[in-house]
Amino acid sequence: MRRSSTLLLSLAVVGGLTGALPATASAQGRQDIPQSHPLWANAQAKVADTAPAAKLSFRVYLNQRDNAGAEALAQAVSDPDSKTYRQYLSPDQVRDRFAASDATVDAVKSWLTGNGFSIGEVPSNRAYVEATGTAGQTQQAFDVKLSKYKVKGQTLRAADKNLSVPANLANDVLGVVGVDQATNLFKPDHATGSGTPSDVAPGPGFRNARPCSAYYGEKIDTTDPAYNGKNLPYAPCGYTPAQLRSAYGVDKVGADGKGTTIAIVDAFASPTIYADASTYAKKNDPQHPLKQSQFKQHVFPANPVLEPPDQCDAAGWYGEETLDVEAAHGLAPGADILYVGGESCEDNALDVALNYVIAGHKADIVSNSYGDTGEDIPADEVKVFNQISLQAVLEGIGVYFSSGDNGDEVARLGTPSPDFSASAPWITAVGGTSIAIGKDGKRIFETGWETSKSSLTNGVYGPAAYTSGSGGGTSRLFAQPFYQKGVVPDALAKKNQTGNNKGRVVPDISAIGDPNTGFLVGQTQTFPDGAYYDQYRIGGTSLASPVFAGIMAVADSFDHFHHGFINPVIYKLTSRTPAISDVKHVDAAVERVDYANSVDASGGLLTSVRTLDYQGLTIHTTPGYDDVTGLGTPNGLLFLLLV
Repeated sequence: MRRSSTLLLSLAVVGGLTGALPATASAQGRQDIPQSHPLWANAQAKVADTAPAAKLSFRVYLNQRDNAGAEALAQAVSDPDSKTYRQYLSPDQVRDRFAASDATVDAVKSWLTGNGFSIGEVPSNRAYVEATGTAGQTQQAFDVKLSKYKVKGQTLRAADKNLSVPANLANDVLGVVGVDQATNLFKPDHATGSGTPSDVAPGPGFRNARPCSAYYGEKIDTTDPAYNGKNLPYAPCGYTPAQLRSAYGVDKVGADGKGTTIAIVDAFASPTIYADASTYAKKNDPQHPLKQSQFKQHVFPANPVLEPPDQCDAAGWYGEETLDVEAAHGLAPGADILYVGGESCEDNALDVALNYVIAGHKADIVSNSYGDTGEDIPADEVKVFNQISLQAVLEGIGVYFSSGDNGDEVARLGTPSPDFSASAPWITAVGGTSIAIGKDGKRIFETGWETSKSSLTNGVYGPAAYTSGSGGGTSRLFAQPFYQKGVVPDALAKKNQTGNNKGRVVPDISAIGDPNTGFLVGQTQTFPDGAYYDQYRIGGTSLASPVFAGIMAVADSFDHFHHGFINPVIYKLTSRTPAISDVKHVDAAVERVDYANSVDASGGLLTSVRTLDYQGLTIHTTPGYDDVTGLGTPNGLLFLLLV
């Protein structure tokens, strides 16, 4: 369940959320920051006052100048029909033309220091001013009272009303993140695993059970009962980089991503990442080692002032980082990789990590394998993210987000919804597919990833139940962006809307995602007999995003330029060329065997049938654009030539 402010937030931002909402008058000489008070912070939920001496850190995000001009220019530099197509700005040019001025930064800093706060980082793009102080100072500065509230099993800090700032600063403040602890409720999901009970990348050891196949259809299950009259193939053990490069047609194009840097943003940092990724390449792709010179890591240290977030599952994020690095290198073995780890798994920490990449143009492509459940997100977070992603477009940086691993989210939310940040308009949302790769490395078929599971018990298959699948659907937050007009069917664009309104639909494009036709990864894990490197199969749109990022890195080196924000291009390609392969429904399934204890056969085996494109959802794989796979998947050389 998400908190119940969806309607209020949606009304505020459905038009696209392109800048600051109008401030409202508060105390004399002050103005409210709209929607800066979470609805769960009410008298009924209050459990205690916040101690005035309690320490806290927050960030005051600043509006950019001429937001309308920035959006118009972002469209122009990314639209192939524009005269200024790909005439990107440098970070300095973006800062000088659109960022908050030095005078604005100084005014905000002066106000904060005047209230007793110490000033922390101001990034090079002047996106925010970071401050640290006490709860008492915060109450005085923002004219609120801070208390503790019980919400969804947590006790969180929040103000009793909207924050307010001096009237002379109101037009400069985009939002304030960190005064309340609302982001503790929005811990992004990450990788869908290959068979652990929680279906996330394992911290404890995990291995694939046998039998499994080296390629699709290699082994057929003839010992278990037929399923719907068919003997099914055993699931692949996990495709290798060479198999994926071949299936997506980037193995023989004379380009490997050299000259492009792929940034990967996640939380925390695996202590064994380079050792694991380089070992993986040596074992599974020996012609393409991961050189030390190709890999860099920047990790934000934990802020000692902040209260530790709950249930961040660092070990799971280690698995996420491992998957992202190995998949990106596997598809683009010549590209450089920069890993940037947030100080926590919360949205505000991941925003800082993403802004670090964008503000300094640290990479040409950014892959982000995380997202929130649905779109019921604090307004400040949405505004902040939009401004960061808009700067990426201006600089010619392609930002890719996993579309989610829970289909239309009906099972978790009760109503259909895409996930944020994938639903934001200035990023490319990457959905997931199920892919059959044959002995020759070619695609036998590729269909939408929406999986159901039917367990075999005492020789009988149980009823099929949905487990996971490519995230998609129509946004309630964002209006239809210019690039989707005339391509996305109105029947999809008008879902979740009123009247003739049309919304942003997710995803944009897709790549391999289904863990039942997934990717082989290698990671140091904790087994009953110790911690050491081993390999397992994994999937999710957490795989699709770095795979597609790798394909785009190859496109960069093949075409000798950086592609930046590709949505306007790929939506026009569908009507002009076969550069993108349309993904259609295929009625197929695999037999999958798992260890009951995740590591060996001593605890028994679990056998199940996994369908590859389950049809029992409100989103479906169809001919043309659909809300499971978007436009489709890249079609090898044609895609590289024409994107």
